[in-house]
Amino acid sequence: MLMGLGIIILGLSSLFIGAADMQLQAILAGDTDALTIFFVSRVPRLIAICLAGAGLSVAGLVMQQVCQNRFASPSTTGTIDCAMLGYVFALVFASNSNSTVTMLSIFTFSILGTLLFVQFLQRLKFKNVILVPLIGIMYGNIVGSLTTFIAYKYDLVQSLSAWTVANFSSVLRGNFELLYVAIPASILAYLYASRFSAASMGESFAKNIGLDYKKVVFIGVVIVAVLSSSVVMIVGMIPFLGLIVPNVVSLFKGDNMRKNLPFTAYWGAVLVLCCDVLGRVVIFPYEVPISMIISIVGGVVFIYLVMRDKSNA
Repeated sequence: MLMGLGIIILGLSSLFIGAADMQLQAILAGDTDALTIFFVSRVPRLIAICLAGAGLSVAGLVMQQVCQNRFASPSTTGTIDCAMLGYVFALVFASNSNSTVTMLSIFTFSILGTLLFVQFLQRLKFKNVILVPLIGIMYGNIVGSLTTFIAYKYDLVQSLSAWTVANFSSVLRGNFELLYVAIPASILAYLYASRFSAASMGESFAKNIGLDYKKVVFIGVVIVAVLSSSVVMIVGMIPFLGLIVPNVVSLFKGDNMRKNLPFTAYWGAVLVLCCDVLGRVVIFPYEVPISMIISIVGGVVFIYLVMRDKSNA
């Protein structure tokens, strides 16, 4: 009940905080301007925040099972960087195409890039809990450098910069609906939760209990790629979210993925909602991009988790 009350209060704050003044009385009185702001901007923004937060957090939870590492996430395994490469590739080679082609390009690059990283991990002999995310970050930096190089060559740096800073201020009715893909993708992740947990025990264990290990890993990568690509395309890059939320939830709820997934989705939405509201009030009436706030929060939590894991080792 407290969880429901908390997200309702945050949601109401999100609806009525912003540069444009909007009062509840004006909405109830049928004021045209207030109704337009409410239904065209504020409500879509609130829905986008919840879907993006829940989707990326679930993606992180699945990624940790697939990579068998608690510090794996779309931002530490190169998935988001590959998605950005797909976006630039679409701008260069399919600039006259519609958004569907762009989305397919982002999705294709993110899934291929993530599969490449997972294949590399499976060949790695020593999978230290810190080593895996470090390799993933280096891999992401290489892909990011290639993306930046292409952007420089084709004069797309400005477009790329706009996408690397996540911001919900541009979300309007009609341009965010792709994020609804987080709902079926999260349901699929829930249905496959026990198989992902078995796969996280290793290929030998999964095969011994009759599980098609490669198929499960591929489905997990597809779910991660779909969730990450949709958020990158609509909002931009949100760092650390898929890393810190599943880890913090597991601290209190244990390591049962099926049990943790709904809580991970909930707290992911709450965290993004909190950071977005904070970004709107800290230098009001201007907005601080949510990626800046989550980078600070996520960085601190990430360091804490690393130090905690080291002390418990």
